[in-house]
Amino acid sequence: MDGPVNEPDHHRESRRANSVRIRACSIAGVGVLSFVIALVGQMSPKPTAQPPRPFQAWLANLTDEAMRRGFDRRLVTRALSGLQPLPRVIEADRAQVASSPALDIYLSQRLTSDRIARGREQMLEHRSLLGRIERLFGVQPRFVVAIWGVETGYGAHTGDVPVFQALATLAWDPRRAPYFREELFQALSIGQQEDIAIESMTGSWAGAMGQPQFMPSSYAKYAVDFDGDGRRDIWRSIPDTLASIANYLRTFGWHNTETWGREVRVTIAARNRILRSVMARETGCGAIRRLTTRRQLGEWGADGVRMANDLPLPRADIGASLVLTADTRTFLVYRNFESILAYNCSLAYALSVAMLADAVR
Repeated sequence: MDGPVNEPDHHRESRRANSVRIRACSIAGVGVLSFVIALVGQMSPKPTAQPPRPFQAWLANLTDEAMRRGFDRRLVTRALSGLQPLPRVIEADRAQVASSPALDIYLSQRLTSDRIARGREQMLEHRSLLGRIERLFGVQPRFVVAIWGVETGYGAHTGDVPVFQALATLAWDPRRAPYFREELFQALSIGQQEDIAIESMTGSWAGAMGQPQFMPSSYAKYAVDFDGDGRRDIWRSIPDTLASIANYLRTFGWHNTETWGREVRVTIAARNRILRSVMARETGCGAIRRLTTRRQLGEWGADGVRMANDLPLPRADIGASLVLTADTRTFLVYRNFESILAYNCSLAYALSVAMLADAVR
């Protein structure tokens, strides 16, 4: 969770569900401002065709399905008995879909001097642990710490909403019911298979759990027991938390010899020329989140792209995609940037992580 400003619906969602969160959290990928404005109508929540059925009747049906799926009766009773929907969860879900802060505002709320200072402290305090994680998973420590910082302020703000109540509320609400229903069953699997108490499974309003804010399905795939106590405890264990973040990035193709990219300068004339000549492509997490095709740095330099300080781009045999934001800021990004997008499919989020990583280095 990232405080009250942008409760993360997170990666945490499947790629299908990520496309919903994309509309909520970030700026348009490639294109000019008019293209972004044209999307606003698509970003507004659509009225549901019919209201949800009475919650208790719905919960009884869910409980029956959990039993048919083979979950332990006592576990199901502890997790689901007496649940009530949380109106503030529905309100937060609707508010997230409707809001889209400008990039500079988004970044200023996350790249604060306090967060940068605390990130540097965490880098020093956990230097040995982060070194072991880097050797095993191949992810530079600064990026692991940056995600930890953006998600939950280095574990300080993990959310106190009971996961089963949050997921039940969103599974009952028709807007994204199928996705959250499956996440709820994934949470039951955690309770049945892991040595994690149901009562300790808390998180954000969207059901994102613990210090890395994993949805239950992400926990099942990427959480790691790095402290060797037999539990994948992303709520209390810093080793498990940081190793799980690194494992997530590694799974999505992280390259330890590369950075994320850089902010660059492009003249208006060059920007317009590039828009006409370079094809956009989908990143795999939704059609709205677009980057250009990858080209070598030399090709971008020949098209008028320069470093932020107006010096020529470095000479390197590396492919990069151009990101033209609605705020006129421009970035060249490498493959690792797309691994961050896999964690949370939002350009603004990925840029905040990347810039925080640079700041705490």
